[in-house]
Parts: sequence; structure tokens; C-alpha cells
Amino acid sequence: MATRKQDDEGGDFVRSKVVGVRLDPKLRYLAEIAARKQRRTISSFIEWAIEASLGGVVLQHGVGYNGGDVTLEQEINRLWDVDPSERFARLAILYPELLTTEEQERWKLLTDSLLFSPAKSRDRTGGNSWDWPMLEDRVFPMLRKLWPDFIKAWDKGKEEQRKWVEEIGEKVSKGNIYPYYPNKDEIKPEVFDEFGDVPF
Repeated sequence: MATRKQDDEGGDFVRSKVVGVRLDPKLRYLAEIAARKQRRTISSFIEWAIEASLGGVVLQHGVGYNGGDVTLEQEINRLWDVDPSERFARLAILYPELLTTEEQERWKLLTDSLLFSPAKSRDRTGGNSWDWPMLEDRVFPMLRKLWPDFIKAWDKGKEEQRKWVEEIGEKVSKGNIYPYYPNKDEIKPEVFDEFGDVPF
């Protein structure tokens, strides 16, 4: 029996998802031959082919070990998590340029709420620097807890989104969410600006 878990919208899905793929007749025919050769079903072959191709997808050029490229295959463990909220946060932190417009708007709401403040700081260049132990030990567990309510607020529109941001921001500032975070008095809620600063 397939294990059921929450999807990105808070609903349920089975262990495997069905994805409709349109293939050129020639490519479909050749894929069927390849699948027969490997004694696989066509869906099993396509899944295998996708997994085998991940090493060829370069996410960053020249920043890996000894100046090598960073591929999607190398980043699987940093990007994947069984929980949809943590998957989303990991992608937003590691590769924000890959977020869709809707995902950018969601990420802005989450950061405006100060939920990620304990793990976020500025580096020497002014960019974001992340404390991964803090993310994994404190922030991600809290994100998982708050995610269903966040999705509900998101679905109800901007007014509910604003209320959620202000409520969580106030709780973070008062130390009610991270009671042992040492710099909670220095955290100030940000003004919710209708996504005016979302990078597109």
C-alpha cells in the first residue's frame, strides 16, 4: 500500500505522482525499444533516463570543488526533503533564481514574517548568509508546523496574507516562536509591501 503524505498545497498524494508527458512519435518509438532492451516498462525507462540526466544539469558554473561546476545530481541531498515546506525553503535559499513568480511571492511573505530571521545574516558583500544548523534545528521544524496555516492564508488572498505576516512577525519579535533566540529584541517586523520588491 502506498504511503500518503502532504503535497505542496497541504493535501494528500500517494508515493508516486503521475506526470503527463508528450513525446514525438519517433522519440516514443525509440524509448520503447530502449525500454525493451533494459526489460523495463516505458514509464520505468523514462524515470531512469531522467535520473541519469541529472548529472548533466549544471546549476552553478565554476563554484564547486576545485572550481568545477555544480550539477543537480550533486545537490540532490541539499535540495530534497520529504516535507514540502522544507523542500520549498531549501530551493529558495540555495537557488532563488529558480523560483517561479508565485514561489517568489510566497518566499517574500515568509521572509517578511521574520520566521527565518534567527538563521539569516548579511555577509561581507551584503548578500544573505545562512546558518544551516539553526535552519535545520529550529527554523525548518517551525516552518513545518506553521506551513498549513501559511497555505490557508495564501489561498485566501492578500488581506489574510498580510494578517499572517504581521501575526508571525510579532510573535517572532516577542520571542514567542523562538524563545531562546538571543537577539530577539533586535528583530523588527518589516513592512508588508504587496510584493513590491519581488525580483522578477
